[in-house]
Amino acid sequence: MTASINKIKPLADYLLVEPLQGETKLPSGIVIPDTAKEKPQEGKVLATGSGKRDDGGNIVPMNVKAGDIVMFKKWGGIEIKIEGKELLLVKEEDILAIIES
Repeated sequence: MTASINKIKPLADYLLVEPLQGETKLPSGIVIPDTAKEKPQEGKVLATGSGKRDDGGNIVPMNVKAGDIVMFKKWGGIEIKIEGKELLLVKEEDILAIIES
């Protein structure tokens, strides 16, 4: 059985993030091959967990919500592939910023 993206619900302080792809062509017209590209560090949050528990057992709500565009640590997250898409499961502590539009 394979899961669909809208059926994935991260647990605790994990987020399901779809990395945003950067430019593949330089302003000079040079095309960058996939093997030379850096991993994207920005993505769109597709789903969030309920939050991490504090020392008293209370749930600390997430600062990030579905739909937010975020910056995350370069090597943060666990790569997964669902419905042919490369996605990441990222801990909230690996999110560096929310990018406002």
